[in-house]
Amino acid sequence: MQAKELTITSADGLRASKAAMFVQVASGFASQIFMEKGNKKINAKSIMGVLSLGVKQGEKIYIFANGKDEKEAIDAIENLVKSM
Repeated sequence: MQAKELTITSADGLRASKAAMFVQVASGFASQIFMEKGNKKINAKSIMGVLSLGVKQGEKIYIFANGKDEKEAIDAIENLVKSM
């Protein structure tokens, strides 16, 4: 299992189109991918799950990936978050 703490820098946080991009990237991997904010952990491949966290600019999230391509998944998500 791989894990990474990320800070959301997008002015929109992870809402609407940003959440959709996040889910699209996560869904491209075979690994199980979860996102955690506070005490809530969701499936990062679920748009409803990502939106339910209400992640705002400047907030920290934790990404967990477990599977054969877990490192690549974490790296891709980190790159996406940095480019938002």
